[in-house]
Amino acid sequence: MSELTDLDHIRLRARPLAVCDVDDVVLEFLGPFEAYLESLGARLVPRSFQLHGNIVSRANDQALEAEAVSQLLLDFFECQHEWQTPFGNAVENLHRIGAEADVVFLTAMPPRFAAKRRRLLDSLGLDFPLVASEQPKGPIVKRLHGARPLPLAFIDDMAHNLHSVGEAVPECLLLQLMPEREIHRHAPKPGENVVRAANWDDAATQLLVHFSR
Repeated sequence: MSELTDLDHIRLRARPLAVCDVDDVVLEFLGPFEAYLESLGARLVPRSFQLHGNIVSRANDQALEAEAVSQLLLDFFECQHEWQTPFGNAVENLHRIGAEADVVFLTAMPPRFAAKRRRLLDSLGLDFPLVASEQPKGPIVKRLHGARPLPLAFIDDMAHNLHSVGEAVPECLLLQLMPEREIHRHAPKPGENVVRAANWDDAATQLLVHFSR
């Protein structure tokens, strides 16, 4: 198993831990992906909170087959470094958090693209450890944090990932940070145990307050 997809390469210190999703949290995803689709003669129609069924051909407005959409996502991950940029002021705030806590990136993507993501993050000065997995995030965060009696926080845009971590590690602070785009109006509500962050400044402040308790 690659060092980017297992946890053995991560050495946590005796500090709080912030585990952070990447797409549409650290790196812009939806905006760049829409631009990528436009370059290929397709577009996203935000009729529901999913990509499959909502990507259509600009030539005839017909929805692309599910298999074609899945392949577009894989192709996008292959060339992500050409399209993706930091989400808001994520870079400066992650360094702000990193001065007080350990930071680990947990990205939901096929592990074979992890090396490309590693290089993209490094080019932005974000050299925090990276784990790439398509498995549920809760068990990964639980294994990563273990039985350490230290504060833990998890940042993600997707409700199901926040629920997964909340079930596996109930003491974890759950923060939702997501773009404000039309498609996100259809997103499932994360529940009362999840705190919404308005932006990265807000997210970093809430994390650091939690870690100081």
